[in-house]
Amino acid sequence: MKLDILALAAHPDDAELGCGGTLIKHIKAGLKVGVVDLTRGELGTRGTPDQRAQEAAASARLMGLTVRTNLGLPDGFFQDIPEHQLSVIAAIRTYRPDIMLANAIYDRHPDHGKGSDIAHSSCFLAGLSKVVTSGSDGKPQDPWRPKALYHYIQSQHITPDFVVDITDEWEQKMTAIRAFKTQFFDPASKEPVTYISTPEFMKMLESRAIEMGHAIGVKYGEGFVARRWVGVRSLADLI
Repeated sequence: MKLDILALAAHPDDAELGCGGTLIKHIKAGLKVGVVDLTRGELGTRGTPDQRAQEAAASARLMGLTVRTNLGLPDGFFQDIPEHQLSVIAAIRTYRPDIMLANAIYDRHPDHGKGSDIAHSSCFLAGLSKVVTSGSDGKPQDPWRPKALYHYIQSQHITPDFVVDITDEWEQKMTAIRAFKTQFFDPASKEPVTYISTPEFMKMLESRAIEMGHAIGVKYGEGFVARRWVGVRSLADLI
């Protein structure tokens, strides 16, 4: 199954928070888009891995993803090492995306920076024919290297290299985020309060989107960082 865009996320809900609007925008444009979550988020304070899997599936339906899967790497303890890279490489070769989106290059949660690093390493390694992986059918996979990798912005403020207008996708993005009922603000919840479960976190999320949008003259935006220069074919692409 070939995808146009594949988002990698250290935890279920990272993609929704960081690039959900951008994913929805391209799905609406007819592109095939998927998400691969690296871990089940089993170290999270609120909810259980099974609940988060159900929430991730619900969010995927709300966004209209072509596919969503989970690699089951160890939450908090996955590393940019061969054992874990090979799982990511196999996913890249399975879905053969032209564009990949991945976690912030650094962030409050160390898994986010590690997610960025393993995505960067695996994108390159996936294009090497001597790196051997097998698909779900047990057959060797062909090499595949995405044309571009960009990193979304999460809790810590990072100056973006470019911003995507998600004004028309904002409400759908927020609906997809709220599908993770165990993780975010719920006045009826009896679970411990966490960094992301406060009303202030949702306000920060909207403020960030407004700030990004304001910078490009729209209401809401999502920012991205590139590890290399971004090329365009025409100045019209920058309007």
